[in-house]
Amino acid sequence: MPVRRVRRIVRKIDPWTVLKISFVLNTIGALAWVLGVWVAWSIAVQRGIPDTFVEVFDRLTIAVSPDGELYFRVIVMMGIIGVIVMTSLMTLGAVLYNLISDVVGGVELIMLEETHEPVQEQALAHPRPVVHVPASNGASELTAADTVEHG
Repeated sequence: MPVRRVRRIVRKIDPWTVLKISFVLNTIGALAWVLGVWVAWSIAVQRGIPDTFVEVFDRLTIAVSPDGELYFRVIVMMGIIGVIVMTSLMTLGAVLYNLISDVVGGVELIMLEETHEPVQEQALAHPRPVVHVPASNGASELTAADTVEHG
């Protein structure tokens, strides 16, 4: 399928769209992060790693308690705060882009676009040569029109 190069300029980004999309993506990322920390903590508890740390800190006279519920609450709060902060930063970035693009003109993208127009085959610019074999007596039997193949 034939393609052509097309120049596009992105001058505006809708902040409301950025807000909605970034909120959804950041929420999914935060849920994945909280789930990953929960799985890692569960594996650590099964292996007895927090209890080992408590024993080491007890020897150093430092009081530590491996309270998984407290840690999980902190992780969830960090995820919620992260979603709010990242969503607001992305929306602010869209607003700043719009202000800057008013001054400098936006971002120019060059893309390839498929066309549905049939390609017209062009005639050969140069004729193709034909092999010329001289006659046995040295005189050629071919004329100048016979030595070049047309089209």
